[in-house]
Amino acid sequence: MGVRGGTRRTGLLLAALPALFLLGMVVAPLLRLALEAWQALDSAAVLERLQDTYLQRRLGWTLLQALATCLLALLIGVPVAWVLARRAFPGRALVLQLLTLPFVVPTLVAAMGVLALAGPRGWSAAWWGLHGQDTPWLLLYGNLFFNLCIVVRAAAEGLGRVSAARLAAARTLGATPWRAFWRIEWPALLPWLGSALCLVFLYAFSGFGLALVLGGQAYATIEVEIYTLVAHELQLATAGLLALLVLLLTGLVVLVHARFERQLATPARADAVPRSLPRGWQGRTAVVLALATLGLVCAAPILAILLQVAAAGSAAWAVLLEPQTLLALWNTVRFTLLALVLATLLGVTHALAARRSTALRAAAFLPFVVSPVTVAFGLLLLYPAWSASLPLLLAAYALLAYPFVANALGAALDALPAGVLQVARTLGASPARVFWRVTLPLVQPALRRGMAFAAATALGEFAVTLFLSRPEWSTLSTLIYERLGRPGAANRDEALVLAALLVLLAWLVFVLIDGPGRDRRSAPADGGLDA
Repeated sequence: MGVRGGTRRTGLLLAALPALFLLGMVVAPLLRLALEAWQALDSAAVLERLQDTYLQRRLGWTLLQALATCLLALLIGVPVAWVLARRAFPGRALVLQLLTLPFVVPTLVAAMGVLALAGPRGWSAAWWGLHGQDTPWLLLYGNLFFNLCIVVRAAAEGLGRVSAARLAAARTLGATPWRAFWRIEWPALLPWLGSALCLVFLYAFSGFGLALVLGGQAYATIEVEIYTLVAHELQLATAGLLALLVLLLTGLVVLVHARFERQLATPARADAVPRSLPRGWQGRTAVVLALATLGLVCAAPILAILLQVAAAGSAAWAVLLEPQTLLALWNTVRFTLLALVLATLLGVTHALAARRSTALRAAAFLPFVVSPVTVAFGLLLLYPAWSASLPLLLAAYALLAYPFVANALGAALDALPAGVLQVARTLGASPARVFWRVTLPLVQPALRRGMAFAAATALGEFAVTLFLSRPEWSTLSTLIYERLGRPGAANRDEALVLAALLVLLAWLVFVLIDGPGRDRRSAPADGGLDA
């Protein structure tokens, strides 16, 4: 009874920290947001705002671009994933590892890369006189940069679960490869694709940095509209109403995603389809096209930045030695490290407590439901006296980052063999000693991987910094945005150099993710893919 009581008290103490943090940083700000909209708008005013054609166009475009991103990612990602899952070729393992890179590239860097490639002064404009300025294609391209790898990884994982015996039986009975795909492989892919496309929709619908830089006035999304209403027009009630509408829709999508995730909680089949070498010109062409597609969507924007930086000249590189840049670099590094410490503490306690609480396990996805703009807006309303305080800024960073630690560690804890822990307890080890001597060494790769993605999230965070930061707390992301807002080629070149610096920092995070002993099964948000 005493042991059980101590274990229960330990579980309650572990659950208290993340539960109170989510209550103060998500639930309470959202309630304050709802109260702001309720007090300022009556039912007639709400209907009037919802019938405003301008806001309807913003909402309609936001929904349309998210759905278009899902469709493009599906049409492009499934064929690429099939090649990666079914064909063996030199460099395949490296390609699968590089699919992680878009997760750690900051939003503004991706936006700068798209502009450097397809903007009015990009490489496509210089070579062919074509650019995507004032069109929706820039934003859709930016969305694909971040989200195509989610679909590719999920689809490849789903194809890896297909039974080789069933596929061979279908071929033996005379089914063509195309018919076998639709009858055997496609049904197995559906849950994986459903889960991945829910994430793609959430990221595209709630994205802020890409829409702010690439959307322009004509194709700005509802997140940009909320920021404009708060920061420039002080229409808090309308902004609160739009934020609640966004939250309602994203919450419904998260529920659908959770349903798909439950379907995916099954062990992998032992008779997975073996990979084969590409045969004939068709097989080799398929591999080349798959790699070219990944290169064009996921690598070309970063390469375009590096090429334009190399062509910018030494004058642009002088920005790296400016006091403002050094201060922004220092702020970026220290904010990331401090937020990582807090995110790790929250993620570890959340993962350990979630083993005993289904509700707390589901609560780990709550920061994914609420967009950074909504989080920052709610915090600004609830804690006005702390709006320019460093603890609140770091807490907001940690809020957006710690679910990566909690989810990665939670998956690793679920996979631990129960017998090992029971043996340690039988030999007289206390729960704390079992954790430090047995559990932690076994889950260390997953913990490190989750910490790396948390660090990448804090490294490139942009939305909450615009809302909650002071001028002296500028980071590399806000400094890039400031340079982009100034006219002239010199400011643009300096922004490119700063973006290259952020790429370097993101690459260092990628090295941490891909370090020795990493857990390949704990990919961020998607299903993971064994290389």
